[in-house]
Amino acid sequence: SGQKVCYGDFKHSCYKLAYFQDLSRRVGFQEARQACEIDGGALLSLESEAEQQLIENMLQNLTKSGSGISDGDFWIGLWRSDDGLATSSTCPDLYQWTDGSISLFRNWYTDEPSCGSEACVVMYHQPTANPGLGGPYLYQWNDDRCNMKH
Repeated sequence: SGQKVCYGDFKHSCYKLAYFQDLSRRVGFQEARQACEIDGGALLSLESEAEQQLIENMLQNLTKSGSGISDGDFWIGLWRSDDGLATSSTCPDLYQWTDGSISLFRNWYTDEPSCGSEACVVMYHQPTANPGLGGPYLYQWNDDRCNMKH
């Protein structure tokens, strides 16, 4: 389940936000991807700073709604499907959108992606975390292990 928000003026006119405070309901990357596809959509691909800002505003509104949102990152549709042989210099270029989008827009947190065994991407949403080198852990992107529950 999730909150569906539609706009008439964007290329992708509807977005569905699913946030589960109950940790047992959170899912890994492939489960999230399948849930979106079953629902007729795809994990979010972000094509511009304007779309990134739109999503940030929607998440802020969701937080203000009194639903008691706490820390919990959101899967987006960016991942690296290589065989793990990427060097640190080539790794960032290997990320691709699951829906086939060709957008080169990226919003990585400082010192991300870290690569290695982390091949799936989340949008940070950790309002209670102490800020790091790149500031608060809010809305920037981080590569994470695909089996993590978000």
